[in-house]
Amino acid sequence: MVFEHCPEIAEGWRIASGFIALLKTGIGEDIPAWLDRAMHETAPKELRNFAKGILRDDSAIVAAITLPWSNGQTEGQVNRLKTLKRQMYRRGSFDLLRLRFLSAA
Repeated sequence: MVFEHCPEIAEGWRIASGFIALLKTGIGEDIPAWLDRAMHETAPKELRNFAKGILRDDSAIVAAITLPWSNGQTEGQVNRLKTLKRQMYRRGSFDLLRLRFLSAA
């Protein structure tokens, strides 16, 4: 198997699998332990960089993993409005754009 011939891939797989399990369980207390493994010098460089990014915004990551709420509804509405705006680009006045937004709501 590939893992036997390339220990770097095996280590990366173990670390990535640990992060997936962390997301599925939703236990925020496990994040520091996972970060320690991901920041170790034997971890692949890409995973170390990913872990550094998580450290920069750790409170948001912990909240995203542990809390049941998301901003999916808001992001969906923003995406819908941006799509409407792009469709109307240079096709009408502000009043027409406003009417289009209100009729779509």
